[in-house]
Amino acid sequence: MRPSICLLRLSALGDVTHVVPLVRTLLRAWPDAPLHWIIDPAGHRLLDGLDGVAFHVYDKRSGLAGMRALRRTLPDGGFDVLLQLQVAARANLLSAFVPARRRVGYDRARSKDLHGLFVNERIPARPGIHVLDAIGSFCEPLGLRQDQVTWNLPVPEAAREWARAQWDDDGAPVLMISPCSSHERRNWYPERHAALADHAAARGWRVVLCGGRSELERRTADAIAAAMRAPVLDLVGKDTLKQLPALLERADLLVTPDSGPMHIANAMGTKVLGLHAASNPARSGPYSDRRYCVDRYDEAARKYLGKPSAELKWGTKIEHDGVMDLVAVDDAIAAFERYRADHGR
Repeated sequence: MRPSICLLRLSALGDVTHVVPLVRTLLRAWPDAPLHWIIDPAGHRLLDGLDGVAFHVYDKRSGLAGMRALRRTLPDGGFDVLLQLQVAARANLLSAFVPARRRVGYDRARSKDLHGLFVNERIPARPGIHVLDAIGSFCEPLGLRQDQVTWNLPVPEAAREWARAQWDDDGAPVLMISPCSSHERRNWYPERHAALADHAAARGWRVVLCGGRSELERRTADAIAAAMRAPVLDLVGKDTLKQLPALLERADLLVTPDSGPMHIANAMGTKVLGLHAASNPARSGPYSDRRYCVDRYDEAARKYLGKPSAELKWGTKIEHDGVMDLVAVDDAIAAFERYRADHGR
């Protein structure tokens, strides 16, 4: 019997990207199952067109009125299963508006904000795994196992045409820099990005900046460009969320802190030079390949929390002022050179 399933995951972009392999797993088992996803507007702009999914968009600014309105868009008979993929208070409250017989949530160790009051089943407790694998384990109470990870993000051909138009494909490898996370203390410094970019440019690489339309992203991009000696293609604020995956797909290597673009690039098959001190790359770094990441998380734990990272609760963030000082330019250049050595670029 094919169950009717509702997923609830609102944000952020990296996390909704991590949900896509779970969608693929569910649809492989039940290709015709009614599969619904309650998502935030940004996530919907990224994933609109995902095969087999009926989206219901909830904007957190709409509050309780929006929750009641969303309830009216759901099927009259409710769902066999709700997969409650988010533990934040707003998401927990929103889940109460979703009628479902089985309500699967996180294990107790990962629960917070009264999450346990809104679920009646839990996924297995497995500390020490990547966020994507934790999300993937939500299929296990349904008798499935996520034994392959597939994204196939819905990228329109028009988005790829836009990305192809941004620079000529002249054979030069592309270092793309997406310098900003939504958590500002995770962000590296413009002058250090510029030093890495100049190093890449001196080896024949094209350097491209990308990012959103926030004031922080604009200011950061301007500072990187001003500190560079080499030319840079500045595309910050010029793409849409539908064009972003196509843009990241054209890069050979993306430099970024722990951010949504990190995970979207990984899903598109682009290698990532992740800059990690505030967060643990083993938990939230690029899922497929972390060979080119800089990992200073253990040093950050020792400096700011007084203990090695192995003694921290899994998922602890170390978002302290100055934590990204631990990621030196030489660290990033060494990671870049590891990529060059592996790929002959």
